[in-house]
Formats: sequence, C-alpha cells, structure tokens
Amino acid sequence: MDDAIVFTLNGKQVRYAGSATARLLDVLREDYRLTGVKCGCREGECGACSVILDGRLANSCMVAMGRVDGGTVTTIEGYRETARFKALDEAYASVAAVQCGYCIPGMVLASECILAKNPHPSEAEIRVGISGNLCRCTGYNAIVKAIGIAAKEGEGLW
Repeated sequence: MDDAIVFTLNGKQVRYAGSATARLLDVLREDYRLTGVKCGCREGECGACSVILDGRLANSCMVAMGRVDGGTVTTIEGYRETARFKALDEAYASVAAVQCGYCIPGMVLASECILAKNPHPSEAEIRVGISGNLCRCTGYNAIVKAIGIAAKEGEGLW
C-alpha cells in the first residue's frame, strides 16, 4: 500500500513519502528546495512562510503534510511565473516597497489573495489582508501603496 501524500505543487503533481505530521514549511524547504518560503517564527504569527493552499493564504509552519494530500500548494517560486506576479512585482518596485526582502514572498502571496478576493480593495481592506504578515523594515505604507497600484495597473488580471 502506498501511503504517499500526493498534491499539486506549483502546478505539478508531486508525491511526498515522508511523515504526514511533518510541517509543510520544512518539507518545502528541505525536500523541494523552495527557499522562498521563509522560516520566521514557527508559530504562525509572522507570515514569512506563507503559501497559497487550496486558494487561501496559509502559514506553512502550521500545516501538517497530511493536510495537503490531494490539495494544491503555490509558493512564491510558482507564483512568480504568472502575469499577476509581474503586476505586483512592478508595483512593489515602483514605490520601493522592498527593503531587506525577508517578508516579501509572504507579502506578495498575501497581496495575491487580497486581489483575488477583491480586485479593487480599499486601503483598510489591504491593511487587514496583510495583517498576518509582519515586516520589520518598511512600516507597511509602501506595501499598502504597492497593492493599490497593482490593483489599478493590473486591471483585468484579478
């Protein structure tokens, strides 16, 4: 009997044969070498390990591998191949919303989830949408502005 966990990772079906209780964060970084998923707090508080799991933002440090069986996981490495990423990347760059960069993969995925849910969010909705992602460098204002710009410039993408 095959107890492998089968899921879609960045658009490709993969099989994971390890423990169902292993953390998604660790498996992504160690087994799949997807280092855009950052290890921050390991407690689900900082958002550095954010991924999109079945269409929703998730802290991968809080997800057991058994939870992803049959699901879909998108990391920043998979997302960066999309037109939506390009719009967010350009918007973030236009307002210098990146400083050290540690939080940015998670912030960008949070941005995607905000815009996928509401292509024209208010500033308050953007702030709520990124509230699970901590940044020690930017003060958030540039990130909020970048998401607003991406919403306008990327009209029709979301």
